[in-house]
Amino acid sequence: MTIAMTARATTALAPQAVTVHGLTKLWAGAERPVFDRLDVNCPAGGVTVIVGPSGCGKTTLLRCLCGLETATSGTIRFGKRDVTHIDPQHRGVAMVFQNYALYPAKTVFENIAFPLRMAGIAKSEIEKRVLAAAQLARIDALLERLPAQLSGGQRQRVGIARAIVRGPGVLLMDEPLSNLDTKLRIEMRAELSALQREIGATTIYVTHDQTEALALADHLVVMRDGHIEQQGRPEAIFSQPANSFVADFLGSMNLAPVEIEETGVKIGGDQAIHLPRSTDLPGKFILGFRAEDVTLGVQGEGLHLTAFVRRSELMGVERLIHLDCGSWRFRARLAEALEPGSTVELFVAAERLHYFDTDGRRMEMGH
Repeated sequence: MTIAMTARATTALAPQAVTVHGLTKLWAGAERPVFDRLDVNCPAGGVTVIVGPSGCGKTTLLRCLCGLETATSGTIRFGKRDVTHIDPQHRGVAMVFQNYALYPAKTVFENIAFPLRMAGIAKSEIEKRVLAAAQLARIDALLERLPAQLSGGQRQRVGIARAIVRGPGVLLMDEPLSNLDTKLRIEMRAELSALQREIGATTIYVTHDQTEALALADHLVVMRDGHIEQQGRPEAIFSQPANSFVADFLGSMNLAPVEIEETGVKIGGDQAIHLPRSTDLPGKFILGFRAEDVTLGVQGEGLHLTAFVRRSELMGVERLIHLDCGSWRFRARLAEALEPGSTVELFVAAERLHYFDTDGRRMEMGH
């Protein structure tokens, strides 16, 4: 199949939804699977980001989607097509690796052209496609250079251009920005988002960086220990985390054990606090709130607590304040500069509070 490419854009295979059902991967001789009975739905033409701590199974899942690993059980579908046992070269998929995987003795042009030459594409068509992909990745002025003559960001662009040059219907990315410095990561993140919109391929992106995940995702999948903790729109997951793990992993939510006693409500086991009125609170639970939802003073219905300022870190227009409430430590993002060693009254509005049971599962509370 010939895929036309112009200097302005690529015409990829029609983007297809990627559906994973009951997928399990067990290494030979292992006692427990890398992941077990996963169900994932990646929308066609969108960016699905799989995020989770190291060792949760996200890269192995990506390799199963690509065909580099064979799932033990379950199915993988691209659109209506079952690709579970189809060879990688016949899946219409391309992969961008963390380590770039460039040929050091080949020029940028030859690195991008390599998959086309392997597919037997005509020379004139190769030149047209390579130029189009290089222009999209903003490296058309570097085609005669060797990888050793490029910066890290330029090498990553070459890897991306090589992936999109065949017009894949599904584009897989395995932590492609992790080797770049912070400033370049932010720049490349914006470029990747714009590039994905232009080529239109269904993109599945693996990262352990929660900021990157929230910035890029149309559909977010949060994994831990081979299981999916939550998936859906990133805004919904961030505002309504299904459990305390998701709450902490996405945005580092402040979490504290709370106990209701006859003498009052205690946080962290020893410090009295005031909570919004509710008839639904159990005797013990976990209270959560984000650092950016904390304000100074007493302002109405919500959480009221007294805290000791340990230190203040300047973060630009705001400060990250580290505080103690009894034996419990937490963080607040405030515009005000608080003096270390001082005691302050803090407030979190009732609608900004999150409640989890002692097993970490979300509780919906009425006030």
